Amino acid sequence: MQKEKLQDYIFPKNFYWGAATASHQVEGNNHNDWTEWEKSEKRVKDLKSSGLVNKHGLDNFVSGRSADHYNKYKEDFKLAKELGHNATRFSIEWSRIEPEEGKFNQKAIDHYKDVIKTLKELDIEPFVTLWHWPIPIWLRDKGGLKSSEMPKYFVRYAKKVVEVLGDDVKFWIVLNEPEVNTGMGYMLGIWPPQKKNILQYFRVTYNLMKAHKLTYREIKKINPKAQIGIAKQNVSFSLKKNTPVNRIIRCLANFYWNHVWLCSLKKYQDFIGLNHYFHCVVDYGLYKNDFKIVNDLGWEIWPTSLYECLKDLEKYNKPVYITENGLADAKDEKRTWFIYEMLKGVHKAIEEGIDVKGYLHWSLMDNFEWAEGYWPRFGLIEIDYDTLERKPRKSAYFYRDICIHNGIVVSTVDKYKKEIEKFS
Repeated sequence: MQKEKLQDYIFPKNFYWGAATASHQVEGNNHNDWTEWEKSEKRVKDLKSSGLVNKHGLDNFVSGRSADHYNKYKEDFKLAKELGHNATRFSIEWSRIEPEEGKFNQKAIDHYKDVIKTLKELDIEPFVTLWHWPIPIWLRDKGGLKSSEMPKYFVRYAKKVVEVLGDDVKFWIVLNEPEVNTGMGYMLGIWPPQKKNILQYFRVTYNLMKAHKLTYREIKKINPKAQIGIAKQNVSFSLKKNTPVNRIIRCLANFYWNHVWLCSLKKYQDFIGLNHYFHCVVDYGLYKNDFKIVNDLGWEIWPTSLYECLKDLEKYNKPVYITENGLADAKDEKRTWFIYEMLKGVHKAIEEGIDVKGYLHWSLMDNFEWAEGYWPRFGLIEIDYDTLERKPRKSAYFYRDICIHNGIVVSTVDKYKKEIEKFS
């Protein structure tokens, strides 16, 4: 392993180990603004003109029944338990809870009650996300996230969810990667609602920040002991050349992408949820990466990037839960090595004083990867979309051994030496 001295990397007691999902990506048969956009005339036209329909087929880009997790959650969580997980992150589908404005669906509420009950019976800690991007159709028709009334609507929904589910939930994630959703939808205009408008981008950002702050206060009224945060996607920035110009560019990029949201909400979060996928090399501009090792989506894998992002959060002096970290790897060639390298970095950050309390891999199972559709495979568990058969990948068992031992031990590394050495 390139002369690396093997050693045990044991994590703190009561560390959370598990994986994450999002309702729209795994539940199946949702009806929200994303499902309508997936089949919209503009979306289909764009897919055809870009050649993606010829490459992957139109069905790849329509969420449909997905992994049918809505009906198979008991099976999936039992499998997660067998894989050593003691925590899981999932999201509530707003469009199921409130399919019509101001009318709450008791059947959907009972479903999510049973999801949480199932997890608690398995001794798996639920991390519950209130918004993982899609919105109900009625809200879309009222202007969506840019509506001045959106924060009020969101708080009403969130309050209802916390009131009916909150007794067994300690960890609430109000928003997932709001900077990604707003940027792709309103700055680049390539995700719903495909409105490329910088003024609307700032308006939506303001609304989501306001919604988070109001929701934080409301949850604390209901349960003062609740732990509340957001899941923020942070990027590791490094320099190609250590020049004054590059240092300035990195500083500006790092602040804009990684810290605007966290600084704005620092009084309204008890923990930081860190999502991490990207490393970016600055060289008189961005994206000057070498791309020596990439995942199936072409995203560069940088072994120390998660560690670098964790160190960058030190100034907030808050507990950190890694709420997403993973890779598209259909052949499962790099995932074992990836997990090994990422978790070594997490351990190093903890040794250096960063209060990391959990690691939730993305994803528990293969899922509908938003605009990319079904072809990217992020799951620890492989899904056969024809039969809906669940099959843990080899890397899932490597991760299981880590979960069981509360860290990386030498015997586990020896067992998976071939997979780890391949990219070391």
